[in-house]
Amino acid sequence: MKYRKLANTNLDVSIICLGTMTYGEQNTESEAHEQLDYAVANGINLIDTAEMYAIPPKEETQGLTEKIIGTWLAKRKDREKIYVATKVAGPGMEYLRGGSRLDKKHIFQAVDDSLKRLQTDYIDLYQVHWPERKSNYFGRLGYEYSDEMGVPIEETLEAMTDLVKSGRVRYIGISNETPWGTSRYLNIAKEKSMERIVTIQNPYSLLNRIYEVGLAEISQHENVGLLAYSPLGFGQLTGKYINKTENNSRLGLFGDWFTRYSNEECLRAVEKYLKIADKYNLSLTHLALAFVNTRPFVTSNIIGATTMEQLKENIDSVNIEITESMLQDIDQVHSSQPNPAP
Repeated sequence: MKYRKLANTNLDVSIICLGTMTYGEQNTESEAHEQLDYAVANGINLIDTAEMYAIPPKEETQGLTEKIIGTWLAKRKDREKIYVATKVAGPGMEYLRGGSRLDKKHIFQAVDDSLKRLQTDYIDLYQVHWPERKSNYFGRLGYEYSDEMGVPIEETLEAMTDLVKSGRVRYIGISNETPWGTSRYLNIAKEKSMERIVTIQNPYSLLNRIYEVGLAEISQHENVGLLAYSPLGFGQLTGKYINKTENNSRLGLFGDWFTRYSNEECLRAVEKYLKIADKYNLSLTHLALAFVNTRPFVTSNIIGATTMEQLKENIDSVNIEITESMLQDIDQVHSSQPNPAP
């Protein structure tokens, strides 16, 4: 396994992070524990979850993923070697605390509930899952002017800072953020002597390289690492959904949440990337994950699997090198069909 420094910390985290949103929905507790055991045995030390998981989000499965991770952690003696990342939900989850928000009251309650489910007394990385304000995330395109900010970023950051001071959280991060939002977190931290974010968790894959446009520069100059999610475009970049209808694919499980990965432009791009993988005698999965693994602004690549076979292939991507010739071929496809799944 390869490791990178978690920005502005003394933690070395595995370049592959184990995503867990299938636990409690597509994976049983025993299957999840098997995945976790295998991942740690193969050098993964970063596990990502969220209070709203399992996915797709439902009231009856909310928090179940954290509970499953908690029963696994409770059986182990090496908590200090395992870095647990979880997230507090932004607005819109009506069954969470009577309507989730990012104010102090909600954040304090959310972290305490997560700690109980995880059966631990601290969280290594606590992240804001999505912004309070109206903005472009989860594939939303265009831009609409809005003065609706909701809970100010300063209040959210103050709450997160208090969590670090209390010892319940070690480091903080954001997710599904824009360059403006990321800059506000950084500037407020500097101006008000609050806790500084160390990561941003945003989508990044061969089908969505928007992070490169503005946020990659922030990653470089402000030392805020990317935790890349959906590196396989919800399975599209495995190639297994080519010539299949959406109803026959895993994407159908997620309703309208992730339809951006199943449009015609995505399918055409996947076919072209598959040809590149074939050219270099690689699986499309390995090509797609290795591309993300080797980007300099990526701290860790969040993979997810429903089977042990998938998990093993995903982890093995750390051994794949992306050559200059491969990158030229990839960029040629990207130039002709940029970001079909924003």
